[in-house]
Amino acid sequence: MEQGKKLFFDVSKLRRIFQYAAPYKGRFYWSMILAIVLAALTPVRPLLIQLTVDQYIAQSLPKMVIYVTTIQMGIILIETLMRFAFSFITAWLGQAVVKDIRNSVYKKVLGLNLRQFDRTPIGTLTTRTINDIESINEIFSDGLIPIIADMLSIVCVLGYMFWVDWQLTLIALIPFPIMIAATYYFKESINKSFFKVRNAVAALNAYAQEHLSGMNVVQAFAAERNEFNKFKAINKQHRNANINAIFAYSVFFPVIEIVLALSIGLVVWFTAKEALGLQQSQQGVIVSFILCLNLLFRPLRMIADKFNVVQMGIIASDRVFTVLDNDDEEKVPEGGYTVPEDRIKGQIEFKNVNFAYVDEHWVLNDVNFEIKPGQTVAIVGHTGSGKTTIISLINRFYNIQKGAIEIDGIDIRRLPPDYLRENIGVVLQDVFLFSGSIMDNITLRNPNITREQVIAAAKMINMHDFIMRLPGGYDYNVKERGATLSLGQRQLLSFIRALLYDPSILVLDEATSSIDTESEMLIQKATDTLIQNRTSIIIAHRLSTIRKADKILVLDKGKLMEAGTHSELLARRGFYASLHQMQFEKEMA
Repeated sequence: MEQGKKLFFDVSKLRRIFQYAAPYKGRFYWSMILAIVLAALTPVRPLLIQLTVDQYIAQSLPKMVIYVTTIQMGIILIETLMRFAFSFITAWLGQAVVKDIRNSVYKKVLGLNLRQFDRTPIGTLTTRTINDIESINEIFSDGLIPIIADMLSIVCVLGYMFWVDWQLTLIALIPFPIMIAATYYFKESINKSFFKVRNAVAALNAYAQEHLSGMNVVQAFAAERNEFNKFKAINKQHRNANINAIFAYSVFFPVIEIVLALSIGLVVWFTAKEALGLQQSQQGVIVSFILCLNLLFRPLRMIADKFNVVQMGIIASDRVFTVLDNDDEEKVPEGGYTVPEDRIKGQIEFKNVNFAYVDEHWVLNDVNFEIKPGQTVAIVGHTGSGKTTIISLINRFYNIQKGAIEIDGIDIRRLPPDYLRENIGVVLQDVFLFSGSIMDNITLRNPNITREQVIAAAKMINMHDFIMRLPGGYDYNVKERGATLSLGQRQLLSFIRALLYDPSILVLDEATSSIDTESEMLIQKATDTLIQNRTSIIIAHRLSTIRKADKILVLDKGKLMEAGTHSELLARRGFYASLHQMQFEKEMA
């Protein structure tokens, strides 16, 4: 909670938020002008009412009463239109700023290293991108600018009251210490509750995102009851935090109404105690003051709540700026990137590469190997040996701690990430498909790829006929994560995608153990098509499928144990031969 208090007074955060409003400063200035004009108009109606009661009603001038009443109706109409304009402009400004911040955050997230996604739950990032940024919107639409407008209105009303009768004004303000105390405790209570609400929302999002994505595991192990109980506990925390906020509102607003009633009562008492000697001119003052007190308390009712809106917006901005300030992303090296004029030829070299996902728990330990352009290299090893890590490092999804990885003799840290990844095609066993059409998933909505190119690639992979049998053909909606397609079909779609982008280097997870024989044959043919005339790295799960590889790298516990052709490694009777014997015996069993 101390963090929340600190952020409330963190002017630097507020200044940074308002930097996003700089492109829309015209509308910001208009909102401030409207706030000033509306504040100046606030005491005009009480003044006209006082004038009407003291002058025109007292002197029985009905025409003047009608005339002044007409003026008041005109002022009310003008004020209503101006308040509409003020509300619309501040809301528009808030939405414009939110749009820009959300674009900045999502662009930042797209550029983060995968290490951040390993450490941060997806639901938490979703909260940062959606909920927290929406709280920043409220700083403009229902926070700082409306607070300034309310403060100006309060100053104008108080100024008018002191100008009319300073003694009566002081009498009316006697209950104000009660309201100040109530406002303070309300602010503290709401602040604590909202802070808990934000944390509970992030926890709910993270939990729901994770367990909805893994629902098949939950149901497969009959864990629905346990998972539901955990969700209920998190949801209960969210409910309790909101109830505490509701309770604070339920107490605060009646207290304000009581203070207003006390102020009005004091005004009436003070002016009525000498009722027998009351001058007619003072009757207008009483009516005017009662109206002024309502105009004074209306913004005061909401100002504490608006301060909390600002505070929560700043707390939310701190979370958002934490994402924006994250420096775990691709950094431009000194001297800039090296952009080769020609396509990548496909020479890959690992030089004393050491890598760990966490601290110094090395996943790869002093790995050295070279792949020549056009070679097909297979990587084998037990689960956890570092095969997938090598794929991630070649794509520079993670940065290595020691050593160097070179492509065509250039350290990949000096190659622009988009250039590097455009030249590397990755086909994984667990293919992720987005909700949308087959066409969109193949092209990734790249407008430069035509339907004719997609069809030609699909025919090369022998997938065209299957796609055309689907309802809508290439416009068939595969649903989220490709739920309506089999594993083999999803993998073949990723083959088409890789073929379309024509990479210089192909990385292929050759896992076919969990699919049917027909799909396996199609995938093997697709593999033969893809690896032609390009450097190919195949993560091998079935050793029988990599006998034709130009080189086989054998990994164990992050170390390169052996390298050579299938026949060479069998002849050595080493680690690879043992793997081969174990798998052969397993298949024969």
